[in-house]
Amino acid sequence: MTSGAPPANVNSAGLTRDVYKGLPSTLCAGCGHNSITNHLIKALYEYGVEPHKLAKMSGIGCSSKTPAYFVERAHGFNGVHGRMPSLATGAKIANRELMVLGISGDGDTASIGLGQYCHMIRRNVDCTYIIEDNGCYGLTKGQFSATADRGSVLKKGQVNELETIDVCGLAIELGATFVARSFSGDGKQLIPLLQAAFSHRGTAVLDIISPCVTFNDHEGSTKSYAYVKEHHAILHTPDYIVGGREITVDYEPGTVTEVQFDDGSRILLRKLEVEYDPANRIGALTVLNQAREKGELVTGLLYVDTQARDLCEREKLPKKPLAQLAEDDLRISRDDWKSLMESFS
Repeated sequence: MTSGAPPANVNSAGLTRDVYKGLPSTLCAGCGHNSITNHLIKALYEYGVEPHKLAKMSGIGCSSKTPAYFVERAHGFNGVHGRMPSLATGAKIANRELMVLGISGDGDTASIGLGQYCHMIRRNVDCTYIIEDNGCYGLTKGQFSATADRGSVLKKGQVNELETIDVCGLAIELGATFVARSFSGDGKQLIPLLQAAFSHRGTAVLDIISPCVTFNDHEGSTKSYAYVKEHHAILHTPDYIVGGREITVDYEPGTVTEVQFDDGSRILLRKLEVEYDPANRIGALTVLNQAREKGELVTGLLYVDTQARDLCEREKLPKKPLAQLAEDDLRISRDDWKSLMESFS
């Protein structure tokens, strides 16, 4: 080992990987969200993030439980459903030294939180915004979410007839400065994308396709909520959740791979070509639309703008965090106040 080099079992911050772990997950066995957590732990460890400089923000949903499962020593705030962008904005404005990491879901983002999602992107808040996207409401029996593809079918047989909200396409339309999509089981692609998002100055959106392995409360089950209610023997409404296997993929750039889930459903993933230009905004939208027509979910870095200013820079906030300013720094002197008032006369 060279002089001054950190030991092999610690990162650039001098910390072991265990520091980046959190509480045991309470999500279903095989949930794609747990895979994302593991990739986050690895990405943050390799990136060398100092826990006291990390702020984890979330809203409501299965996805929003994720911050409890990594970097236990970091700051964290679990807010109201769909309102996480406001929390992230406030945290970043108060302390520019924080790395703000927002964890959301397709319901938390594309339904109740859609307005906040849009305005956070417009403001270009310096934040990594992760959407753990499974196309359904996992906490409320698996109904379609706004990101479910039109024509997709629930286990109960219902067909989604509504058009999907493509959170990546919407982000690019609104002027997002970093947009990527990946799959929870593709750590080889996802970890570098996460680290690129950490480095980006501005709102970095990562839409991560994350399969839900929970069985629905389906019609015909004698343990279903509807059956028990009909028979007037209501004690409680327990759910029986079968653990699934973690689904992983490894395929080359420019190719398509089919992923089959345990329930028989399938998705097609296309990994962007190596020569793809992520600085071409119109090209990114074209790729997304072409992929949707083919029934594919294109993955990789879709669009990036490294020249745009983030919210704090655009608003000319001081380099020193607002949270660390003393009263003398904030209170204007009598003479300066008098001069200011006279300037309006």
